[in-house]
Order: sequence, then C-alpha cells, then structure tokens
Amino acid sequence: MKLTFLGAAREVTGSCYLIESGTLRFLVDCGMLQGGRAADARNRQSFAIDPKTLDFVLLTHAHIDHSGLLPKLTREGFRGPILTTTATADLLEVMLPDSAHIQEAEAERAARGHHSRKRARTMRAVPIYTLHDAEACLRQVRPVNYDEKLSLGDNVTCAFRDAGHILGSAILELWVDDAGGAVKLVFSGDLGQPGRAILRDPTRIAEADILVMESTYGDRAHRDQAATIDEMVTIISETNRRGGNVIMPAFAVGRTQEILYHLNCLTRQGRLRDLSIFIDSPMADRATQITKQHLELFDEQALRLVEWHDNGVNLPMMHFTASVEESKALNRVRSGAIIISASGMCTAGRIRHHLLQNLPRPECAVLITGFQAQGTLGRHLVDGAKRVRIFGEDIAVRASVHTLNGFSAHADRTALLDWAAVFRESPAQVFITHGEASAADALARTLRDDFGWCVSVPGPGRTLDWPLVTPGKTVR
Repeated sequence: MKLTFLGAAREVTGSCYLIESGTLRFLVDCGMLQGGRAADARNRQSFAIDPKTLDFVLLTHAHIDHSGLLPKLTREGFRGPILTTTATADLLEVMLPDSAHIQEAEAERAARGHHSRKRARTMRAVPIYTLHDAEACLRQVRPVNYDEKLSLGDNVTCAFRDAGHILGSAILELWVDDAGGAVKLVFSGDLGQPGRAILRDPTRIAEADILVMESTYGDRAHRDQAATIDEMVTIISETNRRGGNVIMPAFAVGRTQEILYHLNCLTRQGRLRDLSIFIDSPMADRATQITKQHLELFDEQALRLVEWHDNGVNLPMMHFTASVEESKALNRVRSGAIIISASGMCTAGRIRHHLLQNLPRPECAVLITGFQAQGTLGRHLVDGAKRVRIFGEDIAVRASVHTLNGFSAHADRTALLDWAAVFRESPAQVFITHGEASAADALARTLRDDFGWCVSVPGPGRTLDWPLVTPGKTVR
C-alpha cells in the first residue's frame, strides 16, 4: 500500500491524500488551496494523478479547502463515486455551485481587467471549473450514515465517525487488506473543539497503524469561550455607541450558524438588545436551513435554543439577504448593523464589498472569528495591515479589527493532545498535516517527546510505502 500527501502538507488548505492498494486508487479529500494569487495558480495546475484512474473519493467534510477541487476532478475525467456523510452531501449541493459561481465571476472580472502580465490575466480569465462541472460532480456524490461500515472493492473497508467540526464532518477509519498485510489508517479530518455550541464532541478513536492528524492550532490554545463571548458583547456594544457597524467575515457553513446561536443566546439572556443582524450570504441562508434539517446531530443545549427560537418571543431582528440589490442596500446602513458575510477568509464573495465600505470608518469594527490562511485578505487584517487592496482599490484600515479565536471550529492544541491520548497503543506511524509549519512542528514535537510516537511532518508529494521497513525490522 502507498499513501501520498498531495495537499495540506506543511500548509492548512488544499487537503488531498492518495491511497494505492492493489488495483485500487482513491483520494481522501480533494480540497482547494486558499491564499491569494499563488494559491489560485496552484489550483489551476494539473493534478498529480490522472483523475480517470481513480476508483472513488472519500470526503471528510464540505469546507472548500477539503472539497473545492472535486468539480475540477470531474471536469478532467473522474467518474467514480464521492462518498461522504448525508449532511455533507446536502451541504455540497450549496457549496460547490457557489464555488463555481465564484470561479466564473472572477474569471469574468479578470477578462475585463487591465493587468501588465498578459499571460497571467489570460489564465485567470478561464474559470477553474464551471457551474456545469459542479452539477456533474454532484451527481457522483453518494451519502452514507455515520458509523456505517462500507466495503469498497475487495480489500478496503471504511467508516465515517463524527468529527464535531462542522455539520457532517467526519473522521475516517480505513481498513486495507493489502499484499503487505492488513493495515488500519485513521484520518482525523478537521477535529472540532470539545464543548462547542450546536455539535457533538469529536469521536474518540482507540487504535490505528497509520494516523494522519490535523494541526491547524497545534501550537496554541484557544481563548476561553466565556471570555470570548464577553469580548464580543463589549465590541458590539461599543461599536453601537460609536454609531458604526460590526462586520463579521464568517464561513457560510459552520461559523455563521454558531455566531447566530450565540447572538440568540445573548439576546435571550438580555446581554444584547435590539440587534439588527444581516446575514448577507445566500449560501449561509441555505446552509442554515440544512443545519435545521439535521437536528439529530445537535447537542442538548442547541436543541433547547431551537425550541426557544421556534416560540418566536424576544428574538433579535435577523434578515437573510437574498438578492444582489438587497446586499447593495446594506451600503446605505451606516450604523447599528451586524453584517455577517462570506467568505470567512475575505478572499471572495460579498464580504469584500462590506469591508470596502466600512474599513475606512473608525467608528466601525471588524470581528475575525476563524482561521485566516497566509496570503488572504483576512490574514492581512489580522496581522495589522494599515492599508489593503480590495477590487483594485487601495483602502485605509481605520476600523478596529478584533480576532476572536474562541469561536474556532478547530480543536486547539490541548484538545488535539487530549484526542490523541485516547489511543490505546502508539500508531506505527503518525503524520501531522493541515497546519502551517510552526503549528505542525510544535504538535509533532510534543507527540514525539511526550507520547513517544513515531511522528513526521510530510512535505508535498511525500509517499509512504507500507509495510514500513527499517534496518533489521519490518513493521506491519
């Protein structure tokens, strides 16, 4: 058996792993890289493998950095099934067409633009994939239930376990009966932070021969959520007193629903009053409706809030904007609004228009609630940029910018180590992925020093051959 790291190796986005066993070839995830023009150029490169030779894809969850190149895979000849949880399958119906729309819109904008580098402009004027490609890809999606064991070919079995990251997110357990011997692989996917609102905690896994583990926050702990909520209340209250708006870039799937949950809780508790909340993202609207259709995945606290919300008493004013005209009308709202919009890293979508309007205004505030990859507009804001470029304009950053990492959907360092501590025996080989180099190295070092695990941080394209052969010893 061979395992090759095609993406999310020493970086956070672009999750993609190739497994080859006997005559079977398949991927775990096929994600898009995020982080400016360099990421865009890499997304346009040919796949490292011929998509026509793949038998199937196993998808851990719907976030674009895990699913976003699936339509390109289909476009280039992949015809096999895409297996994922039922909730993820529902979310893909929203996310992949939306991603295709962004590709087409950005290609059209590039075609109209005036760039000095003609070749780069020409490349960007062609979408990575189209709505037609996304719709064709969706026809290949096959939903499966959590904890159901699936036989894939003659020698591979898999099961999806709840990862507690976003709705439908999964840890993958894979059993491969290979010529080199039976081997169990575990892909953590993106692990959720225990005790978070709405979703259940990540499933604990007891054993693995090979563990591929995420490390987004492998070098730091999240702020206590109670303190984070206190800070959010203070920022919203002070911004309202100054006569400004609060702009919240949020991932349409997961983060938007969690923020709405907390704003509802704060209203019910009387800590915030007379809120005017605008969710300016058609995808977030649809994702919220899908979330409500999967109450079986909620924790008890979230179910109680749903019951309160359904009673319709003392609710905040909450409006989902549907049309472009409604979105543009928000530019005329100069104070008292909380505007939640995608994308979460400010790389595309309507959030850029709201930042364009509100960043130059010192009475406004920007609340960053999720991880910002290197090279993204969101990362520039977090790093304290005084000026940023949006739609070709040079914009002064006069609004206050706040980072609230207590809302992160990713497990922090402590939670990652607690999850790893449940393994009854050390895996034969552990690979740390889906983290910037500093975070991945820090987590790997702790697992090596404190757990005694055999750990490495693979670079892009690294291949593991199983069984492992060391001098005088073969490990199965």
